[in-house]
Amino acid sequence: MTVISPSKTTPAEGKPTGGSRTRPGKLAESGSPTVRPPAAAHLSDEQVAELGRELDAIRDEILGKRGAADAAYIRRVIKIQRGLEISGRAALLVSKNKAAWVTGTTLLSLAKILENMEIGHNVLHGQWDWMRDPDIHSTTWEWDFVTPSRSWQHTHNDLHHRWTNVVGKDNDVGYNLLRMDEQQPWKPINLANPLFNAILAPLFEWGIAIYDLELTEFKEGKKSKEALLKDLKALGKKVVTQFTKDYAATPAVAMLTGSGKQALYGTLTANAVRNVWAHAVIFCGHFPEGTDTFTEEMAEGETRGDWYIRQMIGSANISGSKFMHIMTGNLSHQIEHHLFPDLPSNRYAEVAPKVREICQRYGLKYTTGPLLKQVGSTWGKIFKLALPGKTATA
Repeated sequence: MTVISPSKTTPAEGKPTGGSRTRPGKLAESGSPTVRPPAAAHLSDEQVAELGRELDAIRDEILGKRGAADAAYIRRVIKIQRGLEISGRAALLVSKNKAAWVTGTTLLSLAKILENMEIGHNVLHGQWDWMRDPDIHSTTWEWDFVTPSRSWQHTHNDLHHRWTNVVGKDNDVGYNLLRMDEQQPWKPINLANPLFNAILAPLFEWGIAIYDLELTEFKEGKKSKEALLKDLKALGKKVVTQFTKDYAATPAVAMLTGSGKQALYGTLTANAVRNVWAHAVIFCGHFPEGTDTFTEEMAEGETRGDWYIRQMIGSANISGSKFMHIMTGNLSHQIEHHLFPDLPSNRYAEVAPKVREICQRYGLKYTTGPLLKQVGSTWGKIFKLALPGKTATA
C-alpha cells in the first residue's frame, strides 16, 4: 500500500520549512482505517477521499495567496509585542507607584500572551518559514516560555498534531496528569482532577516544560538516558534565561527606584496571567463537550481524508472578537489550525467558513462556542471524569 505523510510536501534534507516537516507515522493513500470514528461512520471511502481533496484545495489556495500582506502582518505584531514588553518593564521600574505597577503588569501580561500565542506558537509551527527571514523562523525562534522551543516542537508539532486525541498515542490528552477521557482507566488519584487542573493553570508553562521531558517515555524505556540528560540540560539553560530576565534583571534595576519587590511581583503576576490564559485557550480547543477522542484502531490505516476528519471532530473553536482571536494566537480557530498547522494564523478566519460548510455538507460536527461556555464545558468534563463510572457525553 502506498503511503503519504500528513503534509503534502517534504523539505530538502537539512532545510526544514516548518509545517511541512515530516512527522512520525504515515497516512494511507487509499482505503480506510481499521475502524472509522462513529461520527464519520456514515461516510464512504470515496466521500472521505473527496473531502480530503476539498480541504487540500483550500490549503493550496491560501498557500498561493501568501505574500507581502502576510509578512507585514507578523512583523507588525512582533513590533507591537516588543513595544508592549518594553513599556511594561519600564513601568515596573517605578512600580512602587500603584498606578505604574498596574500599568506595567498589564502591559507585560499582554506582551507575554501575544508572544506566546500569536507569535511564538505559530512561528514554531513553521507558519512563517516561507518568508526566509532568519529572525522569524521555526528553527531559530526561542519563545518566552520555560520549555525550550525544540523540545516543544517535538511533543507538539511532531506527536500531538499527528496523533491528535488518539488515546495511547497523544499524551496531550491529560498531559500525563489529568484524566480527560473515559478510555483512560480510572484511578483514585483522579479524584484530584479539578485540584490538579487548578494548580496547572497558573503554572502552565512549568507543567508543559516537565511534560516535554517525556519522563513517562524514559521510565518505559522508550527514551534513552542520554536523550533525557540532553533535554534536562536544555531546560536548565532556558530556566536560567527566563529567571534572569523576569526575576533578576528587571527587579534589580527597579531597586534603584525602591521598586524591586513590586517589579518582582509584577513579573510573577504577568507570567501567571499568561499561563492561565494559555491554559484556558488550549483546553478549550481540545477538551470541551463535543470533541471526540479516538482509539488506535481509528488511526491505523487512515488516509489523509480520515486524518482531516479526526482533526475536525477532535477539536473545538472559540467564537469572539477579532482582538480575542489575535490574543488566542488564532487558536480560537483550533479546528482550522489542526487541519492546516502550517498556514499563517491570520488566514484562519478566512478559511473557517469554508471548513464549517464542508462539515455541514458531509454531516460532521463543527464544535464552537463563546469562551465562557467552552471554559465551563471543559471544567465540567474535568469534574465528571474525576469520578469512577462517570463518562463525558459526546
